[in-house]
Amino acid sequence: MKERMNIDKAEPRIYKAMDAADRQVAAFGLDPKLAELVKLRASQVNGCGYCVNMHSKDARRAGETEQRVFAVSAWWETPFFTEAEQAALKLAEEITRIGQAGLSEETYQKALGYFGETGVAQLIFTVAVVNSWNRIAISMHMVASKD
Repeated sequence: MKERMNIDKAEPRIYKAMDAADRQVAAFGLDPKLAELVKLRASQVNGCGYCVNMHSKDARRAGETEQRVFAVSAWWETPFFTEAEQAALKLAEEITRIGQAGLSEETYQKALGYFGETGVAQLIFTVAVVNSWNRIAISMHMVASKD
């Protein structure tokens, strides 16, 4: 696959806006490992190889284990994730698949129980931002680095 235009060169304000959104996500104070797992799972659901590669590396840098990074694609089938992490991953999947059924009341309520309104709002924004990045990367045919 050949990369398309460099969207940052074509319109630098787009990356500035997206970078500001990323900085806001980081400023929330969510557990960095959880934030990266959520970004990774949304990127997997969207089929964004560039972002899956990046967030796998970022999760490892944040201290996540290889085992959990590998298992996040089937988190519900493993004993590796806490109930709170499972709620966050399910929330990420349902928001990412918004056209299918959206965020269910059950998932929303479970996430509220673990993260409260502020935490759920932060997770929703985190998922929205990574979904935007996924759409940019997929549309531009961005290629994952082999390093």
